[in-house]
Amino acid sequence: MTDSSSHLGATADAYDAVAVLYTEYVRNALDGLALDRAVLAAFAELARNTSAGHVAELGCGPGHMTAHLRELGLDVFGIDLSPVMIDLAREAYPHLRFEVGSMDALNLPDDKLDGIVSWYSIIHAPPQDVPSYLAEFQRVLAPGGHLLLAFFEAEGEPVTAFDHKVTTAYRWPIDDLAELAGEAGFAEIGRMLREPREDERYRRGHLLMRLDKQLG
Repeated sequence: MTDSSSHLGATADAYDAVAVLYTEYVRNALDGLALDRAVLAAFAELARNTSAGHVAELGCGPGHMTAHLRELGLDVFGIDLSPVMIDLAREAYPHLRFEVGSMDALNLPDDKLDGIVSWYSIIHAPPQDVPSYLAEFQRVLAPGGHLLLAFFEAEGEPVTAFDHKVTTAYRWPIDDLAELAGEAGFAEIGRMLREPREDERYRRGHLLMRLDKQLG
């Protein structure tokens, strides 16, 4: 295995192992998070106004966020590395489409999507691999499509690894991640930083961006 494929396999195995417990943990993840819901609603409005509003949630886990995006009026499907997560998502939301796949090598044609949501899923990518993920997002998004990234913010530190409950993850300075996205052709529309709640360790970062392929 290459370093990249080894990392992906380890991440999939880690989520397979905790899939049922994780599903219970995130079942009501948006309850009481008005700012998070507002960011998702803003993304949904933008995506709905872009052609057909065809959206992928990448790193969808057990499908709860994909279902929320569908409730916001999007034509949405989910992709995740973990086969067990995908099985749970299909069981819970049989009316939605879910597929096993990797964010760095999507089985989608160029310019296919009007929107992508990566909700705390890019956090497990080694920092040196993140530009290739953003390049793949750029490839499958149509010009003018929108990208929403949610992640753990580094709070004045450089990119920092931490002991995520499932497997190693990374906290990013929001300016650094926005700069990388800009290099991939994404123009920032807005950002939201949320302070951690009592049951959370780190500040949460959100970047809402639009693709201009002329810049990519």
